[in-house]
Amino acid sequence: MEINELLVRQITDAVIRELNQDRSAAPGGEDRIEKVDYSGYPRAKQGTDPKEVVIGVGAAFQTVIKNTITGIPLDDVIRNIIAGIEEEGMTARVVKNLKTSDVGFIGLEAAKLSGSGIGIGLQSKGTTVIHHKDLYPLSNLELFPQAPLMTLETYFNVGKNAAKYVKGEKVLPIACTNDPMVRAKYQVKAALMHIQETDQLSPELNMIEWTV
Repeated sequence: MEINELLVRQITDAVIRELNQDRSAAPGGEDRIEKVDYSGYPRAKQGTDPKEVVIGVGAAFQTVIKNTITGIPLDDVIRNIIAGIEEEGMTARVVKNLKTSDVGFIGLEAAKLSGSGIGIGLQSKGTTVIHHKDLYPLSNLELFPQAPLMTLETYFNVGKNAAKYVKGEKVLPIACTNDPMVRAKYQVKAALMHIQETDQLSPELNMIEWTV
């Protein structure tokens, strides 16, 4: 059977409908995945260190979702990003964004909290962006939209480039593989992971400090 955009959308819609039916059938209609209570975590603070890069992660990061869309452990992902930042002599701080699951806004809000004005947005499925506090949400310094093509080396280089932006050095954009079929292959899984991420939002808590 030929795989095309219409077929993928139909499959995605069918899976989402089934997921919603499963939730409705649960006792009391509650979610099958329990929502994490983040109320006891410290609220994220405005940074003052000019060497700081803030990494904003999604609401399900390392709790409900522990691996990227291709199975890379999120523990390894965040360690590699931090290692890249520190190799360039900058410091890293991680916050969890509980008010949006959109990677552009996650990155922008991280940048606004950063003492340097540079932030990284990281969805739990692996999509990543390097952002600057003065850019519009849909603008960015670098965007890595195809999560299935991300590797630990790529995440390490994301950290390095973010740190170089802080230092004002010339930055060469990270070369990324492009696979036009990857969207069709992973679209259903990406949609379900996005639902899981969005289900964990607690907008009233805004953003919290996150220890990795």
